[in-house]
Amino acid sequence: MRSHYCGDLRKEHIGEDITLCGWVHRRRDHGGVIFLDVRDREGLAQVVFDPDREESFALADSCRNEFVVEIKGTVRNRPEGTVNPEMPTGEIEVLGKELVILNKAETPPFQLDEHQNVGEEVRLRHRYIDLRRPEMQEKMRFRSKVTNAIRNYLDDNGFLDIETPILNRATPEGARDYLVPSRVHEGQFFALPQSPQLFKQLLMVSGFDRYYQIAKCFRDEDLRADRQPEFTQIDIETSFMDEEGIMALTENMIRKLFLEMKDVDLGDFPRMPYSEAMQRYGSDKPDLRYPMELVDVADLMAEIEFKVFAGPANDPKSRVTALKVPGGAQLTRKNIDDYTKFVSIYGAKGLAWIKVNEIENGVNGLQSPIIKFLGDDVTMAIMERLGAENGDIVFFGADKAKIVSEALGALRIKVGEDLNMAQCEWAPLWVVDFPMFEETDAGLTALHHPFTAPSCTADELKANPLEALSRAYDMVLNGCELGGGSVRIHDQEMQAKVLEILGISDEEAEDKFGFLLNALQFGAPPHGGLAFGLDRLIMLMTGTESIREVIAFPKTQSASCMMTEAPGEVSAAQLRELNIKLRKTP
Repeated sequence: MRSHYCGDLRKEHIGEDITLCGWVHRRRDHGGVIFLDVRDREGLAQVVFDPDREESFALADSCRNEFVVEIKGTVRNRPEGTVNPEMPTGEIEVLGKELVILNKAETPPFQLDEHQNVGEEVRLRHRYIDLRRPEMQEKMRFRSKVTNAIRNYLDDNGFLDIETPILNRATPEGARDYLVPSRVHEGQFFALPQSPQLFKQLLMVSGFDRYYQIAKCFRDEDLRADRQPEFTQIDIETSFMDEEGIMALTENMIRKLFLEMKDVDLGDFPRMPYSEAMQRYGSDKPDLRYPMELVDVADLMAEIEFKVFAGPANDPKSRVTALKVPGGAQLTRKNIDDYTKFVSIYGAKGLAWIKVNEIENGVNGLQSPIIKFLGDDVTMAIMERLGAENGDIVFFGADKAKIVSEALGALRIKVGEDLNMAQCEWAPLWVVDFPMFEETDAGLTALHHPFTAPSCTADELKANPLEALSRAYDMVLNGCELGGGSVRIHDQEMQAKVLEILGISDEEAEDKFGFLLNALQFGAPPHGGLAFGLDRLIMLMTGTESIREVIAFPKTQSASCMMTEAPGEVSAAQLRELNIKLRKTP
């Protein structure tokens, strides 16, 4: 029907007879001349209807926002003084000759211009309207271009796009599965994939060598701004390539992507061991845009009488840490109270602080309610270790190591954002040398997943599992984990040892993923891979705060769809077919 997209019209089209199809973005009546701004996915074009064409003029006069129209006309220069330099099509307009109203529209629940501030609930309920907004159209176009660039890169590097099953059996991957009841297998369930992990490893055993997939994954977990119950993953696996090769290949992919799509050169990605990241930044995905670091001061606090600090200082499972904020003395007591509430989210019981007003005057130049408990010598020793200067504030954390690291690590980012302390726009890095296992109340669990290869022998692993490091690596950008991966276990003996350490019996292992264990007996090559969160990547590249802004039809934070009202009830007949009986929670 159309000959051109609205947003593609330029001066070189002047004099051409064209046909446009789209939505009426805005209708204006200027002294008996009707102007329609017509919108399609490429942008806007101004169409003018003169009263000398009575039929088309009358139809244009009857048009309202979001009417779907077909317009035939001629491209011409805009009159002098009416050029709009803010619009790509601002030098031209279309003289409308014929107009067909293809469909009328009710008054939309909100206007589709950039100045409207509409609540997310309304936008998600009418997502098909929201997606018409130029801002959302641009994000979806950008997402399409990114996925196309990724496919081209991987295709050019010899990777094959292979689909893996959606309906599978439940496997232990760290989150709850979404279960699908089977009608033909009474009492049994499929699970939607949390990732294609096992299948992509089987593809390596099958000899495909280099695999990728833009895969849908599902996790029934608590949601945040950067999480969704269903999400899209750029899944990559390759054989006969060690971690150095995998990291180089994927780093180059992301660097090339940013250069092509944003004209940003990320440069080489530095590397940081997990232990260093946790010690210096309190996070395994540190945001290096902010210069502040956590500094341990437990040794200085060990002998003081103040048990709030002395207790954790003498507990090997605890941590006493200081965070110096340059220029932070400007913070008010209300700011500090707000930060105290903020760290309580992470389990911190309080937030001690010292303001540095005149460091040259010793403790007399400091301001804090805790100095009297620390003593002059300890206080000044802390200031010296931190290199405190006038105008700084120092925050303290003292508790179990996990609580302190998470609380002060998050506070570091919060304060950095509030005080505009970022020293660069983009800060990528690799976090490497993760522990194989972590200790929980339930025993040892795999820090990544039980198929990650250790960087030691099976005997060394068994002798000291908590000291063992893995061959895992995470790509981090601006404090956000873009992707994570590892070299996998390809040796059956090593895999059995890892499962044994995790307390997974032979029977349980055979029941849950015996097909993978069996495959390892038949010539499994060394292999590894990495998976990127596509939604999170697009969110970062577009500068969007919520992942829902870059997904066409997202779920809410309660894992529901406001537009379709999913999840919903099913009929009694469907439940009977599935041999399911619902039990109401008292």
